[in-house]
Amino acid sequence: MKVKKITAAEFRKMVAVSSDRLNNNADFINSLNVFPVPDGDTGTNMSLSFASGAKYVAESTADDVGTLAAALAKGLLMGARGNSGVILSQIFRGFHKSTEKKVELTPADLAAALSSGVESAYKAVMKPTEGTILTVARQAAKAANKTSNQTDVTTVMSAAYSAAKEALAHTPEQLPVLKEVGVVDSGGQGLTFVYEGFAAVLSGKTLAEPTEKHQPNMVEMDEMVNAAHHQSVQSQLNTEDIHYGYCTEIMVRLGAGRLVDQKFDYDAFRQHLSEIGDSLLVVADEQVVKVHVHTEHPGDVLAYGQHFGSLIKVKVDNMRLQHETILEHDREADSPSTTEPTEPATVETINGYGIIAIASGVGLGKLFKSLGATLILNGGQTMNPSTEDIVQAIKQTKAKKVIILPNNKNIFLAANQAAQVAEVAVAVVPSKTVAQGMTSLLSFDSQASLKENQAKMTAELDSVISGQITTAVRDTSIDGQTIKKDDFMAIVDGKIVLTNAVRKTAAISMLKRMLTADSEIVTIIYGADGNQEEAQEIAAAAQQLDSDLEIEVHFGGQPVYPYLISVE
Repeated sequence: MKVKKITAAEFRKMVAVSSDRLNNNADFINSLNVFPVPDGDTGTNMSLSFASGAKYVAESTADDVGTLAAALAKGLLMGARGNSGVILSQIFRGFHKSTEKKVELTPADLAAALSSGVESAYKAVMKPTEGTILTVARQAAKAANKTSNQTDVTTVMSAAYSAAKEALAHTPEQLPVLKEVGVVDSGGQGLTFVYEGFAAVLSGKTLAEPTEKHQPNMVEMDEMVNAAHHQSVQSQLNTEDIHYGYCTEIMVRLGAGRLVDQKFDYDAFRQHLSEIGDSLLVVADEQVVKVHVHTEHPGDVLAYGQHFGSLIKVKVDNMRLQHETILEHDREADSPSTTEPTEPATVETINGYGIIAIASGVGLGKLFKSLGATLILNGGQTMNPSTEDIVQAIKQTKAKKVIILPNNKNIFLAANQAAQVAEVAVAVVPSKTVAQGMTSLLSFDSQASLKENQAKMTAELDSVISGQITTAVRDTSIDGQTIKKDDFMAIVDGKIVLTNAVRKTAAISMLKRMLTADSEIVTIIYGADGNQEEAQEIAAAAQQLDSDLEIEVHFGGQPVYPYLISVE
């Protein structure tokens, strides 16, 4: 069977089948996690993100592909969870932009839409990295373009799917960390499932069994044991390698302001900024342009924006100062979510500020509240809140200025995306761990500006060392450690430093490694699987190591991680 054009009916089937494909194989994608801990979540994030898009499509009464693609993009945007979900949403945002006026899609239209998705996704990522979902999307689009002169969309989508599979297999050759541990990219695997669903519908091979799951071959089984998941290439850099030192973001309301003296032209605007920096992203519509660029002269970016309109948002970060934070633990396995709600959020502000802390566990919620957070959003590694969840939390604060503490690296993109679409000024402080989030809160100043608070709170992130104790779910070797299933692993700043069959011994040994001559404060937070008695024994051992230490023990209630330990 070969389909000449994609109609609205075909597009609905494509979305529904791919959503099922992701849902049925979420566990397989989740298993591609570098750390043998029970919190791999790329599959869950991509499945829930795409399911949100599929829901919007199902609820639409449109009979043209352009409108349905817009619904898919909107649903994905608001439902995006985790970095993988956000990138997936950007792929289909670009797809929508290319098809918004199309009733049906021809082979050329489909190829163009896939290419537009790639462009949108690359622009959305601050530092695009090859060997990831981006590579898979790009190679798939490239193959689609080569067949765009065919008379049917089936051939185009089949070529894209085949190229996606091939690109996925080669991702370890493009990203050193993947090659080191012999794994394909988990986000790329998720996108390949999506394109498989699309190709199946257009070839008449719609999955006969809705519950069919991917059966890994021997190579993939090895990957599931030795899997690496989304390590950033930033960890390969030295601070002196940073050529442009200031991450600069502005949002300009076009045509407004006293200094306007130029008419906005996207290409000319983007070209000018590309000459004064890198990592450039420019997103614009008829009313607003949003810019992200790394530059040595942030003032020049602000001044240039004012030629076209008024500045409605400005953010400048010194990346050289933040570099240690960026490196801190790229593969952080953080406090995961739980189905139990945290302490109910109250609507309150601090001098017009709302502070959202993302955390799981009743005790963690109370701790964040005691430090000044005004709203606790339940979420963590195994259940990242979606963009829409964060947007709703921003609204719930009823504040004019909002600070978000993700407390998990995998929530950064969704938090930033929520900040962009929010109706109030929002700053994201890139806390990767619960400990970082709590430490940053101590430097919050209700009298300071949002920009000043973001800078001060971010600067505090690298002043704390974060440790976690969890259980290995499989045998593996990583970070120079031979790990046995059911052993207790100690993870310090994202790196597995030791394992032990005895949990308390693992915790005390980890704490020894975390302490330095300058250490002053140790905080031990025991989770749902830990207990106060053992936590106190760990605290006593720490006191014996250094009698001058100030030690605090708190109940966090977090699942998966019996103990979260921080040293300042």
